[in-house]
Amino acid sequence: MTDTIIRGATRADMATIGTLGAMLVREHYEFDPQRFIRATSRTAEGYGYFLGTQLENASVCVLVAEQDGKVVGYTYATIEPRDWMSLRDAAGVIQDIIIDPEHRGGGVGRTLLDATLAFLQSKGAPRVVLSTAARNEGAQRFFASAGFRPTMIEMTKEL
Repeated sequence: MTDTIIRGATRADMATIGTLGAMLVREHYEFDPQRFIRATSRTAEGYGYFLGTQLENASVCVLVAEQDGKVVGYTYATIEPRDWMSLRDAAGVIQDIIIDPEHRGGGVGRTLLDATLAFLQSKGAPRVVLSTAARNEGAQRFFASAGFRPTMIEMTKEL
């Protein structure tokens, strides 16, 4: 079994993170192409660029999971204030978590999630929320096994 190192992302990681982010976009689009955006030839570059702009923000967490010197997953999480529109008090929000499919099922995701939760707790987050695609049952089981519970159901109607 290969050791997993969890560390803060650096600018040098952004190309790989962008590729993983584009994979996340593709997976969601495959779940529901009417709800989620389609990946383009520029998605990886744009995703990496955006997350690179977040690295210096003290209320943002961008962590990578590394095995044998290669980034195999990342998380992007934020500390958010009370949000009246979503009826949610202050919280840590996990925006993204993705593991390269070749590295899933071996504990990398759980190790990365635990490190992200520790970061959010260290910043004073009283709770952590996240969203999963309705059809992503594997992710829902994963998060439930880590103690998350369902609290909202998003519904979409095309006009």
